[in-house]
Amino acid sequence: MNRRTKKRIQEFTFIVPALIMFSVFVAYPFLQGIPMSFTKWDGMSPDRVFVGLDNYLRIFQDDNVINATKNTLIFTALTMVFSNLFGLLFALMISKATKLNNVLRTCIFVPYCLSLVLSSYIWRYVYSDVFYDIFGIPSPLGSTTWVMLGLAVISVWRDAGYCMVVYIAAIQGVSTDYYEAADLEGATRWQKFKNITFPMIGPAVTANFTLLLAWGMKVFDYPMAATAGGPGRASETVAMLIYNNLFTYFRAGYGQAIAVVFTASIFIISTLVSRTLRAREVEV
Repeated sequence: MNRRTKKRIQEFTFIVPALIMFSVFVAYPFLQGIPMSFTKWDGMSPDRVFVGLDNYLRIFQDDNVINATKNTLIFTALTMVFSNLFGLLFALMISKATKLNNVLRTCIFVPYCLSLVLSSYIWRYVYSDVFYDIFGIPSPLGSTTWVMLGLAVISVWRDAGYCMVVYIAAIQGVSTDYYEAADLEGATRWQKFKNITFPMIGPAVTANFTLLLAWGMKVFDYPMAATAGGPGRASETVAMLIYNNLFTYFRAGYGQAIAVVFTASIFIISTLVSRTLRAREVEV
């Protein structure tokens, strides 16, 4: 065994625990559920009726699936854009290492340390007892029009701090030589940001957008804790629809078919977005 192979084996051992956890709790259950998606099953009975592709064909004709998909895409677009936007703005403002900036970073990052459920409860209280009682603004969580925006605000409040930390690390990794050369050429702050900072933090942008995309597509905690999918089904996401079919409506076969299509969609979309963004990164 040569030295290079030995080093690769040593590096691989670091991911073995995570690989085992992923295989046992994610990959195996998913693969086990694929045969289930071709059956009509209530989730408890020992009898399963094979229905072929009926469950998959039904997905594209189900109004509830269309509604849940629309809600999920709206939430994902809002959180992906604004979490990254605010995270980048915060990073640009407080990227320098000072005592005040360290305090501000901590304050902005703290919401990310809270659980998704707790964040939902906090904002449900803010919307109902602060916005309405003090400002007279009705809670968006009770409106079929604004509920997804209200949920997106919770996510942005929580995840912007995470994006900020990633962007700060990337900004601090950019060599000051580039900025010194730009100063000699008389470049403005906007020109330095557009031509130096933003292109050089391309990997951070790719990582944040891809993660926020995946998190948004599989959102479950926010609507479940804050609205339970209501009012009506105005905030029901695809993940909630899968859960309801599996455990509430006792349509495990159909719910699993939605889960298979949903998982494949997340994988394909995330891969396409990641490759598109990586193709635009600057090679340093």
